[in-house]
Amino acid sequence: MKYSNKILTVLISALLLFSSCKKEVKPIIITAENLHKSVDKVTEIMIHDIFSPPVASRIYAYPNIAAYEIIAQADDNYQSLAGRLNKLTPIPTPENKDINFQLAALIAHMEISKSLIFSEDRMESYRDSLYTVWENKNEKQFSSSKDYGLKVAAHVKSWMNTDNYKETRTMPKFTVDSDDPARWQPTPPSYMDGIEPHWSKIRPFTLDSASQFKPIPPKPFSLEKESGFYKELIEVYDVGNQISEEGDTSEGIAIARFWDCNPYVSVTRGHLMFATKKITPGAHWIGITKIASRKANYDFEQTLYAYTKTSIAIFDAFISCWDEKYRSNLIRPETLINQYIDENWKPILQTPPFPEYVSGHSVVSGAASTVLTSIFGDNFSFEDDTEMPYGIPVRKFESFNKAAEEAAMSRIYGGIHYRMAIEIGLVQGRDLGKFVVNKLNMVTKKEVASN
Repeated sequence: MKYSNKILTVLISALLLFSSCKKEVKPIIITAENLHKSVDKVTEIMIHDIFSPPVASRIYAYPNIAAYEIIAQADDNYQSLAGRLNKLTPIPTPENKDINFQLAALIAHMEISKSLIFSEDRMESYRDSLYTVWENKNEKQFSSSKDYGLKVAAHVKSWMNTDNYKETRTMPKFTVDSDDPARWQPTPPSYMDGIEPHWSKIRPFTLDSASQFKPIPPKPFSLEKESGFYKELIEVYDVGNQISEEGDTSEGIAIARFWDCNPYVSVTRGHLMFATKKITPGAHWIGITKIASRKANYDFEQTLYAYTKTSIAIFDAFISCWDEKYRSNLIRPETLINQYIDENWKPILQTPPFPEYVSGHSVVSGAASTVLTSIFGDNFSFEDDTEMPYGIPVRKFESFNKAAEEAAMSRIYGGIHYRMAIEIGLVQGRDLGKFVVNKLNMVTKKEVASN
């Protein structure tokens, strides 16, 4: 009998222990790495779906803004962007005390990302795998956070859908003026139409208009050998020949390839034509944002802040740049060199399918580097491994500004831009970047400490 009582006591104790363990619920922990992985997944899908550089900038920006607005609800270190970004109104306020704001922010980020890409199933598969883990860990917290994240995502989607993007999808193609020798012509090997000729009609985030940072016009078109324009054309030709002779040991070629960032490069093999896929210029700077955030040991909120501020600048930079591209509508160096100097000459990089002036890399790099400098400081050195997945080795930079200068110069090495397009474009981007910094005026504790 004594043994039976002892056994019963042990069983009851075990059941009580099991019951208490079963009821133990732990909070869901969301870190900066969760955000990095979500952004990386978006980049991976965008490469697969082949989005143009301007469109890719839109895909990065809106998810970051939605996530940031949720964090701004819970952390006084961050100010809401409502009223600071054009037409953005305050998001719904949280009503449930069980909300994990970091989790809600990440859910909103994934939800809007999914709505902006083609291969939604890829994002859904990634999202659902996370949902399963989170729900098993803390069903109540997950449910409340998910409900709020989706509610905010719906609010941001409504705002996003009024930016004129959908309307530009049905606007007419760009008309090529073949009678004007200064005007852009489609370039080999695909001779594609000019992409996104109506991008300047997209509503910017911070700018009053697409032309707010309108650069000075390009040098007057002339094929007279003493003209400033012709001298810039010859520079592209000579630089291309020089680094081609140096071969794969050329630093110019290494720089050109590192900053190529052409999402669609046409490759011809006999009668077969196919594409190699890579990231866009904006994606490269988003990658640099990740590198800097990790090096600075940023937490979730700080990392999201860096992504948001940088992606806003990149988005507005593309609008500003594309506004000028289709205004000046300038012919590419490759076209003129083949017509008037050397019909067999080819640039190191494949010429992208849109007008030359100003350089998109230069404007975007100028804007992104200015914003990142405002966050991490002026002499923030880093190793850029963004291009390693495409077989391109790491490059080291002393600062974001140095990286931007190299990115701009890479377009001359690549044979696809005149010097004026990169120098004036870099100034345009930096001026725009300063405007974004001042307009948003988002301050974190780390920024206060570093400044």
